[in-house]
Amino acid sequence: MAIFTGAGVAIVTPFKEDESIDYDRLDELIDFHCENGTDSIVICGTSGEAATMTEREHMECVKFTVERTKGRIPVIAGTGSNCTKTAMELSKEAAGYGVDGVLVVTPYYNKATQKGMISHFTQVADAAKVPVVLYNIPGRTGCKMEAETVAYLVNNVDNIVAIKEASGDFSNIVKMMELTDGKLDLYSGNDDQIVPLMSLGGKGVISVLSNVAPQATHDICQLYLDGKVKESLELQLKALPLIHALFSEVNPIPVKKAVELMGLCGGTVRAPLTELEAEHAEQLKREMQQFGLIK
Repeated sequence: MAIFTGAGVAIVTPFKEDESIDYDRLDELIDFHCENGTDSIVICGTSGEAATMTEREHMECVKFTVERTKGRIPVIAGTGSNCTKTAMELSKEAAGYGVDGVLVVTPYYNKATQKGMISHFTQVADAAKVPVVLYNIPGRTGCKMEAETVAYLVNNVDNIVAIKEASGDFSNIVKMMELTDGKLDLYSGNDDQIVPLMSLGGKGVISVLSNVAPQATHDICQLYLDGKVKESLELQLKALPLIHALFSEVNPIPVKKAVELMGLCGGTVRAPLTELEAEHAEQLKREMQQFGLIK
């Protein structure tokens, strides 16, 4: 059984003006998503700025999210690292807090070989024990998981069960679905590709868009799952201008501004991220108004 079907939010981490984690606003965000159609919370991923958190902050954030979600929807913790030992430790600790799964990105910067990735993910999965979602995003990490590598892991490691695919390489994705023969749960990692990925057997999306439009993102997925492909596609296309605005600069700079415009939390980002440029902020505001998110 899949960890979730539908739209999982790659949730932002609210920071106070001094850049400390704002747990009061995170608590409110968790309630917001549980009450507005989100199907899973993915905490401490790229959108959550985990790269600039200390390991203690990272784990405290995961623990808090599990406790405050209270089983209402599944919680998946981002626990990836380019250090295998660190990813193992983070995954094991997150599992101890009761997460429903862990999201583990390909090792960035040191750019492991395919053989190296097999070793890395096998060790992390063995340490975690809970379901593992692979995260293939070569644009950020500099390395790409080939279909054969994914298939080997899924076929040989029992708790590697899913992949968040943000490569945009549909030929590779088709091949991995063929080689895994129904054993791999596929999630889109790109909000503008939800419907295309679901046409390949995808279960849904791990989404930036869900931070501001959780019900609409859920509906794109649910309509498709219900066989209403035309309606799903129409909603996907309607959301494209907003999605493009949410990626006008590197994620999560625009989405942090978006949640601030909605009054959900402050828009503070940690360096080296910077505040959204004024022209992009205006574009984002216009698209959010057009989509009915703000006045």
